[in-house]
Amino acid sequence: MFEKIFGKKLSDGEFIELDTGSVETPSGKIPIKIDKLVDFIDTDRVQKAARGGSIVLVRIKELKERDLTELKRAIDKLRKTCIAMNGDIVGIDENYILLTPNFAHVVRE
Repeated sequence: MFEKIFGKKLSDGEFIELDTGSVETPSGKIPIKIDKLVDFIDTDRVQKAARGGSIVLVRIKELKERDLTELKRAIDKLRKTCIAMNGDIVGIDENYILLTPNFAHVVRE
């Protein structure tokens, strides 16, 4: 299948980089999603939004008040996702975090 699409065959362990920089959102607008972490399982939904090219503002207050260990796990998982996709993650106040895709970054001053 790969050979039909790209015109060359890959051997085991070989990979190809795809240019995602040319992917544009409709009408040039950048989607910003607002979400919340109530449980660790919510990280999957937040990851999907960030990988989809959205800037995601996440409320973490509920999980922080309920289980600090789960919050640390969730933030670590989201941080690793941001690193993998060359995005950024930053804490805002004590109750929010912001995730950005690779085309946006947070200026820290």
